[in-house]
Formats: sequence, C-alpha cells, structure tokens
Amino acid sequence: MSQPSQKRNSAKKKIFVLDTSVILYDHNAFNNFQEHDVAIPIQVLEELDNMKNGNETRNAEARSFIRLIDQASGEKIMNQWIPLKGIKQGHFKVVMDHKPTIFDAELVFGPGKFDHRILNAALSLQEEFPEKKVVLVSKDICLRLKAKSLDLHAEDYETGKVKNVDALYTGKTILSNVDAQLFETLKNEGHIAASALLLDASPGNHFYILKSKRKTQTAYHDVRSDQLLRVKPQKVFNISPRNEEQSMAINALLNPAVKLVTIQGKAGTGKTLLAIASALEMRKEYRQIYVTRPIVALSNKDIGFLPGDAKSKIDPYMAPIWDNLRFIKEQYQHDPKTQARIEEFVQTEKILIAPLAYIRGRTLTKIFFIVDEAQNLTPHEIKTIISRAGEETKIVFTGDIYQIDTPYLDAESNGLSYLIESAKNHPLYAHITLDKGERSELANLANDLL
Repeated sequence: MSQPSQKRNSAKKKIFVLDTSVILYDHNAFNNFQEHDVAIPIQVLEELDNMKNGNETRNAEARSFIRLIDQASGEKIMNQWIPLKGIKQGHFKVVMDHKPTIFDAELVFGPGKFDHRILNAALSLQEEFPEKKVVLVSKDICLRLKAKSLDLHAEDYETGKVKNVDALYTGKTILSNVDAQLFETLKNEGHIAASALLLDASPGNHFYILKSKRKTQTAYHDVRSDQLLRVKPQKVFNISPRNEEQSMAINALLNPAVKLVTIQGKAGTGKTLLAIASALEMRKEYRQIYVTRPIVALSNKDIGFLPGDAKSKIDPYMAPIWDNLRFIKEQYQHDPKTQARIEEFVQTEKILIAPLAYIRGRTLTKIFFIVDEAQNLTPHEIKTIISRAGEETKIVFTGDIYQIDTPYLDAESNGLSYLIESAKNHPLYAHITLDKGERSELANLANDLL
C-alpha cells in the first residue's frame, strides 16, 4: 500500500472502483467521474485481456479500453495515481492484489473468483484512505449486494441510463375533441397547419391520433413543413397494417426524410415484420438491405462452444428473422415469380441476414439497415452503429426494452431506451411504440395476463 505521505488529502473526493462489467458497458467510463478518482483492480485488466479477441461488441469494448488506458498512462507507472486529462478531472490507478485486514471477501465468499478479489481491492482502498468514500461501481447486482454486505458502498453505473422508463417517449399523442371542421379538412385535403391545433412547438417528428366525436384518424407532424399530414393505411410488400400504430410505423419506415427510426413494443406487435417488409418495398432506393441482430449466447458463453460450422452455430439465433422473411414470401403463394425474386434477393445478397458482429466494419452507404433486438445493445454500441452510417443510409432499431437477454442491461440502461430518449426531438428521427399485439389471440393472452 502507499505510505501516508503519498496520500492526497481531499475530503470531498471519492474513489470509484470500476468492475469489468462497467468497462464492457462503456469503455470510456473512467473519464466520466468528474473530479473524483478512479481505481481499476488488476483483475479487471486480466479479465479484459481474456476478452480482447473476437468480433463481438464486448471484445471491441475490451480492446478500446486497453488502448485508452495505455494512452492515458503514457510512460507513467500505473500502480501510482495518474492525473486524468481534462479540467477538474481526478486521478486513476491500477490497484494491485491486496488483502484487506478487516473484511476479506475471499474468506467470506470463497477463493478463486475474480469478483471476490475485486471486492478485496476496493476494501483495501477503503482501509488505505479512510478519509474518502470508496464506492464500487458495477453493473452486476449480485456483486453490489456482496459489497454492501461487507460495509462497502456500491452503486450501478448511471451514465446512459433513462431515469423514468415508464415515461419513455412513445412517439404518439392522442388529441381528443378536435374541432370538426379541422378534422374534416385533414381528412379531405390530407394536411393542416400544426398551429391550427395549437400544438406545442416541437423540433421533432411526431404522430397524433385525432378524435372528433366518434371519428378517429391518424396524422404525422412533419417537422420540415410544420404541418400535420394524414397517415393512411399503406400496404408494404403485401403486408397490410392491422392497427393505427402499425400504420404510423410504416409511415416512418417509408419516409425518405427520416433517416433513423426506432420501433419499440412487446412480442407479436409486428416490429421486425414491418421493418423487413418496408425495406423490401424501398429496395430500389438502396444498394443493399442489412437485417441483423446481436447474438446473446446461452449463459453469455461464446457461440464457439456449439457444434458445427459457423453457419450452423449462428442459424438458431437468426431464425426469427428468417421466419419473418418466410412469412412475407408466403403472402405471394399465388405469385411464384415474386417468391422467386425474394429468393434471388437472398442469394445475391440484395438482402443480407447476419449477426451484428459479422457486419462490423462494413461500409454503411446507401443501406437500409435493420437492427433487431436492439434492447440487447449498450448505448455505446448504438452510437457506434449510427456513427458508421454513410450517405443515403437509413437505420432502423427494433426491440422490446422489457425483454433483455444481455447480462448487466435492464430497461433503463439498454441502448434502445437511451436512443429513444436522446433522439426524440431530432428532425431526422421518428419513433413509435407498438402496444397492440397482432400475432394471435393466444399470444396476446400471454402478454396481457401472464
């Protein structure tokens, strides 16, 4: 441990100890604690070293952090405090493998686990700097509970979290008691000025359900013209919308002025089906259609442990997308020519269906890019995907924020929730939340009652 003379006195500062899960969530995390100090247990570096190889996002996050901390340390020794770059930033260091004198996590919980040695690293800092508040930061709930049981402060990594997911932006508003004359004008002419309904000025695109007496119609606020445009049910590649929300989704998917779309909803609401059908409808406007999803393997293991070649390993994870494409093909059972064209789109890779990791690094120019199950991505992953968009590319994220398979993500911290909340007022963006299930009455029963 450092000698007393080496301690830097600052009663107001904290020391945040970062767990591996935080780094894999956000490789730039250690720069986000303002004036406070950040400690990285040596075991975290070892775990990241074991994860640096591979095409998955966590592998890329591990590599990015390793490069970042190497640049930040320069020629300095990392088991001493090193100042972080930036105004009023704190310091960071790598904490070596020390045994605390009061509580020893390995004695309490058992030896041999990196998590318990990470706890010991934080407990050692707590003994070394009694004048500071030492806080373990982890996305792992169980590790936080273990820390608290050892009288160690612990908290979740809050950057990128949506504060109130129950109030998450839905993309639509119901307007009741609309003036009958305005209602008829919209119906007959297809548009009215947004100011006519005294709507709050919004820089973003938004959908409205207008109700006048017993009549209902749907409209879209076009941010460029500041008008409400009537949304009519529109068939896409022989798929018809079954409710108002699906009509809204199709409208956003086909709108060339909207470059970024998110569709959120529970299973069976038609998110992926509408996205793929709309992409096929717009195929002539784009060089290629990419349909992808992140692979979240059983128990977070790499899919390499599964038997067979690469295709047989990934096919089970991509099966839901193929099912949707097969459903679209079945709509043309009396049109063999169109069915053959869909097969040709796949064979010539006009439509490419592959795991997200396999598309990493590809140029996204003039691509209709669909990312399914986007709730299993971190905010940083979402940002990375969007930042790769080239000219004339459209990106669509679909998912259910309450059905997450990735460890350490939840409804508040996943990338889809973060994107919906962050982009809601941007003129290039549109969002719609689908609430009504259309898969089957039995599926709706499961969603509503179980």
